[in-house]
Amino acid sequence: MFQVTRPIRFIRWIGLNCFIGDPIVKSAVLFIDKVLTGLAMYVACLLLAVVSCLGMWQVLSRFVLSQPSIWTEEIMRRLLIWCVMLGVVVAIRHGAMVSVDLMLRVSKGAWKSIVRFVIWLSTSAFLATILWFGVSLSWRVRFQTFASMDVSMGWAYAALPAGAALGLIAVLAHYLDPINEELESAQ
Repeated sequence: MFQVTRPIRFIRWIGLNCFIGDPIVKSAVLFIDKVLTGLAMYVACLLLAVVSCLGMWQVLSRFVLSQPSIWTEEIMRRLLIWCVMLGVVVAIRHGAMVSVDLMLRVSKGAWKSIVRFVIWLSTSAFLATILWFGVSLSWRVRFQTFASMDVSMGWAYAALPAGAALGLIAVLAHYLDPINEELESAQ
C-alpha cells in the first residue's frame, strides 16, 4: 500500500514537481497570472460601472421619460454574469477558494501541504468541469439570440469557460505562491 509520508514525495510521485519545481516556469506562471488577474479585475470593475449606468438609464427612462428601455435589463444580466466570472478569478488568486478554513488553520507542516494540495486539486477539477461544459454550452447556443437584440446568446455563456480558464491559471498561481488574505482577515 502506498503511504504518503511527505507531501513533496507525493507531488514528485504524481509528476508535478518537474513542472512546479522549475523556477523559470514558476516565475512565468506567476507573471502571466499577475497580468491576467489584474486585467480581470479591471474589466470586472469596468463592467460593474457599465451595469450601474445601465441601471440608472433604465430607471430614468421608465419613470422620468415614461418609455421603458427594452434592452437594458437583458444586457445588465449578461454583463453581471461576466462580472462575476471575472471576479471569481481575482477572489481565487487572493485565497478566497472553497476550502476548509479550520483544517488550514490547525494543520502544520506536511499536513498543511497535503490540505493545500487537496484544495488545489478539487478546485482545479471543479473549474475544469465548468470549462468543459461551458465550452459545450456556448457552442450549442451560438445560434440563439437575445430576445430584445440580434446578438448571439453564446457571448453571454462564453463567460463560463473564460472565467474557468482564467480561474485555472489563478488556482495554479495560488498553489505556487499562496496568498491567504481571506484566511488572515477571517474572525
